[in-house]
Amino acid sequence: MVNQNRPKPDDRSDNVEKLQTMVQNTIENIEESQDTMQFASEKDRELIQAKNERREEAIQAMREEIKDEAQDRENGFR
Repeated sequence: MVNQNRPKPDDRSDNVEKLQTMVQNTIENIEESQDTMQFASEKDRELIQAKNERREEAIQAMREEIKDEAQDRENGFR
């Protein structure tokens, strides 16, 4: 019987690339939402702006994580 509850090994080898893709996708989402704001009601514009502010905060957090992951990679973590 195979133990199916066994955790997968920690593979952080491509975390930097995944995070960079996530940042790029989030930036694209911000740009797309700004394009749609011109057609939105005042209430919807406020909601979009609030969401974009959260997206900006998420980008900052992801960039910090990219720095940490890149430093770990340089220090030999695999």
